[in-house]
Amino acid sequence: MNTNSKKTFAFIDASNLFYGGEKSLGWKIDYAKLLKYLKEKYGITRVLYFGGVETHTFKYDYLENETVPIEQLERHVTHFIQERGKHMNDAALLLISRHLQRVRFYLKLQKFGYELYLKPVKLYEQDDGTTRRKANCDVEMAFYLMKEKENFHRVIVLSGDGDFLPVLKYLRSNGKEMIILARGPRTAREIRQFAGSNFRDFVRLEKYVNFEENK
Repeated sequence: MNTNSKKTFAFIDASNLFYGGEKSLGWKIDYAKLLKYLKEKYGITRVLYFGGVETHTFKYDYLENETVPIEQLERHVTHFIQERGKHMNDAALLLISRHLQRVRFYLKLQKFGYELYLKPVKLYEQDDGTTRRKANCDVEMAFYLMKEKENFHRVIVLSGDGDFLPVLKYLRSNGKEMIILARGPRTAREIRQFAGSNFRDFVRLEKYVNFEENK
């Protein structure tokens, strides 16, 4: 079977790959270019994106849904701002406006062709009195790697999280080829060792997927 005939899926762990955002990465990602790159370089037919989203009183049913319905959430947050925005202080209004921008970013990804698996961000009180936001999607991504394993020959894993190692070892032992495409400094040593020559540093994709502002 030649490279181009292998059915290839991509799985994106957004919290690991894009942690720290543009400030951490040093450049802005063009997600349309990223999808195009993955299709042209690896021939992917599906890309599954796992991430978190702020829901602001949106009633999300974990038992009924596999992902936050992003169109409904966009309507909810827009209405939330219209109804309550005038009663918010500037900092709170700015924060929820940023969250709405993020929701609309996800809508754009969906339009490009990404399959979204989003879960609500949860708030956790820390011992020092501060609040931590968290939406860890490791379990969901590991689940879908296993669920879809009969549907792909090769998988591109965009994450360097060491928690995925047991699943990746299992997939390889069952004849699946995999490539790890992750940021070097955020890739666990055991993942680098496991991937060997099939590790690719995401930072080196800058010239292919860098977002260029219209001048």
